[in-house]
Amino acid sequence: MRQLQFVEKGKLEWRDAPEPKLEGDGEAVVRPVALATCDIDVAFVQGRFPAQAFPFGHECVAEVTDVGDSVSSVKPGDLVSVPFQISCGECAACRAGRTGNCESVSRLSTYGLPIGDDYGGFASDAVKVPYPDAMLVQIPDGVSPTTVASLSDNIPDAWRCVAPALADQPGASVLIAMGAGSIALYSIAIALALGAERVDVVGGSERDRELAAELGANVLDEEFPTRAGFYPVTVDASADPAGINCVLKSTDADGICTSIGIYLEPTPLPLLDMFTQGITFMTGRPHVRTLMPDVLELIREGKFDPDPMTVNRVDWDDAAEALSDLRAKTVVSRN
Repeated sequence: MRQLQFVEKGKLEWRDAPEPKLEGDGEAVVRPVALATCDIDVAFVQGRFPAQAFPFGHECVAEVTDVGDSVSSVKPGDLVSVPFQISCGECAACRAGRTGNCESVSRLSTYGLPIGDDYGGFASDAVKVPYPDAMLVQIPDGVSPTTVASLSDNIPDAWRCVAPALADQPGASVLIAMGAGSIALYSIAIALALGAERVDVVGGSERDRELAAELGANVLDEEFPTRAGFYPVTVDASADPAGINCVLKSTDADGICTSIGIYLEPTPLPLLDMFTQGITFMTGRPHVRTLMPDVLELIREGKFDPDPMTVNRVDWDDAAEALSDLRAKTVVSRN
């Protein structure tokens, strides 16, 4: 079968790979039909994050093609979203909702990233799923695979930035520092869908600032100010020291700040402001499988549409060339 490989900065290639086969009753094989690029994929392709060669793609909707005898939740022909993190659903971490730290697999085991064990990538003709009853999420009728291709990672990541805080403080205002990609934009749309009084944004590219306004956000400073005001809910999606400094200083007393930015170098934080305001600061990888049903329901109800965040749409056979020049959220789909 064909599998798309990240080779080096600015270069992806189709290569032959062994076709996955069922090796146990509790496994499934799926055929990806819609692939979305993650914000971190842009950094890999542009050489901003160093990486060795790896199978590409960790966000997808797929068709189930084969299942083991003990699999009960899906059957061949079903359309499913496959979370990028491997999780068994049975260990103590999974039962507690911490599916990104499943105890049944090696730490950081994922699809399509150069970390943990190699489970392959979603830019492939077929992918094996080791725990399908725990992992796979069925796509409801009427929801397009390309619309929810990013449900495997970026959309739930955006959900966790705003949904828990808004559940605790309904109608709260939100500040988002943009700059690291689509998660900031998904966060805007989700926050407004969940009833945020307003969403203000700072930073970001010209394209992202224009789209933020179209989504209903108030677009403030292009450069990150020292403080943008005081907000009960803040989000650092900037991956910029000035951005995280801004939102931390702008988090109101007893507020919540969530950072999804990945900082490769030590980054100073305004700890005195954080201490004085008594804020809660959240960072780290999302536990995607736990979050997927809630955000999918918001999409099914028509309250949140991920489609505007997709900048480019590419046919499957054109993926190698198109993704070698990856610059923004792209969805690749089979005809």
